[in-house]
Amino acid sequence: MNEITFTLAEYNLAGCSNVDIATALVTSKPMLILLHGWQDNAATFASLWPRLIQDYDVVAFDWPGHGKSDHKSADNYYHFFDYIDDLHQVIVQLKREKVHIIGHSLGAIVAGCYAAIFPENVDKIVLIEGLSPLTEPPHMIVERLRMGIVSRQRYRHQHLRLKQRSMATFTDALTLRASVNRLPVSLLEAVVQRATIERDGRWYWRHDPRLRCDSLYRMAQQHAQTLLNSIQAPVLSIIGDNGYVDLRKTEASDWGINNFTQVMVSGGHHCHLQSSNDVYRHIRTFIPT
Repeated sequence: MNEITFTLAEYNLAGCSNVDIATALVTSKPMLILLHGWQDNAATFASLWPRLIQDYDVVAFDWPGHGKSDHKSADNYYHFFDYIDDLHQVIVQLKREKVHIIGHSLGAIVAGCYAAIFPENVDKIVLIEGLSPLTEPPHMIVERLRMGIVSRQRYRHQHLRLKQRSMATFTDALTLRASVNRLPVSLLEAVVQRATIERDGRWYWRHDPRLRCDSLYRMAQQHAQTLLNSIQAPVLSIIGDNGYVDLRKTEASDWGINNFTQVMVSGGHHCHLQSSNDVYRHIRTFIPT
């Protein structure tokens, strides 16, 4: 996979691909767009890349504020709906008639919303440990706004200290991330390599600390359900046997999605790292070449 850059209207997104996106060359292979989760990066799919590139044209990129992508400007924050806009700008640049989207966690939620909004651009979607947008009852709107504003104020008071946080070695960063995700360090090395940078003998996280600010808004269940009901593309849901229990709804009618299949593999929320062979096998069956 080669390093690539997508130039969007407001910032640049870094990524990886096995095709030259600059030439807009169309091959006979299906195109997969890989979308990572919150505070991960494109390398969360690194264990799948050697298999996927044999059968598909593959593009994986870092969301803004993640990995090697630009941070948003100082007067902006990270709104869920903006990720959908970012994805649309990427897909328009690829100039493919239709693409397949594979998303993990946040990336899975974005993939589902995008497929609902732009069905003409999407063939199939694979949602790994993620499905519906996060929802709250309408009566939570006041508390949600308060939490969001307070978290921004907290960030403004702490941003200099947050930017100065560092670790003595790469191993320290890797060990910390493995502890947070409760995964072996061997599964996270590629992710942490892309998530850190070395300066003057110290290791720093690349991600924007504003990613930790609380949302100002979450959808009501009716809004999320309308989006799910509008997905026309076939959906493959991949969940871990130790993942989020709320995702275990095997029937299409349970989610209100027209064409829905769910499979379970070994692992937790990052089951695509823990069971990459099985995840690849399910993708290959679902998206034949």
